[in-house]
Amino acid sequence: MKYDLKFYEKAADYIRSKTDLVPELGIILGTALGAYADLLEDAVSIDFSEIPNFPKATVSGHAGKLIIGRLGGKTVACMNGRVHRYEGYSYEKLATPVRVLKLLGIKKLIVTNAAGAINLDYHVGDIMIIKDHIKLFGDSPLRGRNTEELGPRYPDVSNMYPKDLRDLAKVLGSKHGLSMQEGVYFFFPGPQFETPAEIRVARILGGDAAGMSTAPEALTAAHCGIPVLGLSVMVNMAAGILEQPITLEEMDDVTSMLKKPFLDFMAELTEKI
Repeated sequence: MKYDLKFYEKAADYIRSKTDLVPELGIILGTALGAYADLLEDAVSIDFSEIPNFPKATVSGHAGKLIIGRLGGKTVACMNGRVHRYEGYSYEKLATPVRVLKLLGIKKLIVTNAAGAINLDYHVGDIMIIKDHIKLFGDSPLRGRNTEELGPRYPDVSNMYPKDLRDLAKVLGSKHGLSMQEGVYFFFPGPQFETPAEIRVARILGGDAAGMSTAPEALTAAHCGIPVLGLSVMVNMAAGILEQPITLEEMDDVTSMLKKPFLDFMAELTEKI
């Protein structure tokens, strides 16, 4: 597979053929967080499976649709669902959605996810604003021949999650009654949940929350020069902290509980970011 500019342009051209809207903000919605997409007005919805060269979502809870519409004075390209390394995709393929969003015109990217709390001071239902991430597993989404038109061979990622976006999210989240934290996201490849020993190591290394997504997307965005705001919903305490197994039911319960304040927060964030 040749991942060059023509590869990504083929997907972008198809999307442009479906709508005249030019998005300025990209949003990637994590597991059980797809209700935001229903807020978009004048929306055009496209299945991932229709878009040439685009990876297809296979995970339950991810609708697998790209929705372009308007909200809060912004034109938004919203990925309702995402793809993961554990679904069998190469890291190069995981870079495709963000690179296509870049070609469509986005200037900023919000990524959301459901995560497990590593930090013992966190609580289920907290929203962690990602100030940095740790990714020690596997290859990079930037490996292979560099696409110079999108970004440099050796991008700086020290300011991947800019402070001004984090500060804005902190203020707006608190305004809407959400318990906001700020910390480091520790990427694990999945699909199995982490072992208690892995979580202890992650805590020693400085991780505050564990998840199976987001880091590849953020690295791709940084390569493209797109600032990222990362938001992790703490849907459980990570493995070994509580004497109980981790289940998907916990995730559904927490996201259902947070739905109204989180959507209100995201709507105002879209307007003001």
